[in-house]
Amino acid sequence: MSGHSKWATIKHKKGVADARRGKLFTKLIKEITVAARISGGDPDSNPRLRAAIAEAKAENMPADNIKRAIQRGTGELPGTQYEEIVYEGYGPSGVAMMLEVTTDNRNRTLADIRHILSKHGGNLGETGCVTWMFNKRGYIVVEKAKASEEALLELITEAGADDMREDGDNWEIYSTMENFQKVVDALNKAGITPAVAELSMIPQTYVKLSGKPADQLLRLMDELEEHDDVQNVYANFDIEDAELQSLAQQRG
Repeated sequence: MSGHSKWATIKHKKGVADARRGKLFTKLIKEITVAARISGGDPDSNPRLRAAIAEAKAENMPADNIKRAIQRGTGELPGTQYEEIVYEGYGPSGVAMMLEVTTDNRNRTLADIRHILSKHGGNLGETGCVTWMFNKRGYIVVEKAKASEEALLELITEAGADDMREDGDNWEIYSTMENFQKVVDALNKAGITPAVAELSMIPQTYVKLSGKPADQLLRLMDELEEHDDVQNVYANFDIEDAELQSLAQQRG
């Protein structure tokens, strides 16, 4: 077991706290704007935009904010021009890392990212150095207490999910990007609220960490995710659930 669902749940709970400070809203507005600029402002034909809008609504972002973000992306309203960049590199113990960044100043952001990685025992790599280790998929976490394996598997398969795996106290559900929202909608309609629902880069293999390297890696993840220009951080680390929970509590 990778403990990926535990980490994703911890991140989601932290996101709720971030929303109170407005940080999450800022990142969601950037994501909506970029998604609309790249593939248009119609969520029915733009899975990425549809997922971003769903996440924004789940965090109670006002409809007017969502509308304006889309209009800035399509050019109907003036606004900051954001550039989307993916950085690749390594964390402590050779953990593979991918960072999705949205910035209006590439040089500033690159310097910041390089400094943060170096500070925590990591480094930037060449383009393509770790991309092959990850697959873009819809990723949903459902707590086992909310549904039986048989009922859940039947529901998500009918909705278009590709796979379901056990991870501790959770079920991890995977789908294509196109079917992601269908699966989420089917779960919500059945009264099963996911603990996590996101489009994610899923690692194919994992690096086992414990002790000081585990703590160092999580501190690196925290600082990267706190950066205003960093939209998402993906890494192929594997930390036992109990240690992951303990380290997360220590850092608040």
